[in-house]
Amino acid sequence: MINEIKDDAQNRMGKSVEALKGQLSKVRTGRAHPSILNGISVSYYGANTPLNQIGNIGTEDSRTLSITVFDATMVQAVEKAIMMSDLGLNPQSAGTNIRIPLPALTEERRKDFIKIVRAEAEQSRVAVRNIRRDANGDIKALLKEKEIGEDDERRAQDEIQKITDIYIKQIDSVLADKEKDLMEV
Repeated sequence: MINEIKDDAQNRMGKSVEALKGQLSKVRTGRAHPSILNGISVSYYGANTPLNQIGNIGTEDSRTLSITVFDATMVQAVEKAIMMSDLGLNPQSAGTNIRIPLPALTEERRKDFIKIVRAEAEQSRVAVRNIRRDANGDIKALLKEKEIGEDDERRAQDEIQKITDIYIKQIDSVLADKEKDLMEV
């Protein structure tokens, strides 16, 4: 029973770290990366469709993204969706190809991004701590129902704390890597 609680907590904490990585991939660094456009969807025949299903997204060089749209009638809709996103990008089209030059990040913009990244990391830490609280609550419930002894409860809580510490370190590591990427010129 205790092992199931620990496994569940570990699984959920791992998902929190993965979610953080997904969120941070959307924050752009100085380099062009197709994942920058992951959050954009385009109205395609009345249905909101992710951009990567409407065209191929790639990088031309370190500062330019390119999109090859499958349906030529969708080029303007894709351009509009990119402009309406909060990324501050200005696409340029030529036929079914759209080029998106990424402007260089200013020092002020980098600092804004770092604030955003740190806030995301703190949300992930809070999520991990909430999972720890839930797991400890489940263990206390087992103790109350006399399914486990006090020694088992203490041991299980110590193990859950060790698991929590591991995932908090992973979050800090992911944050440090992203901050380093943001500060590179």
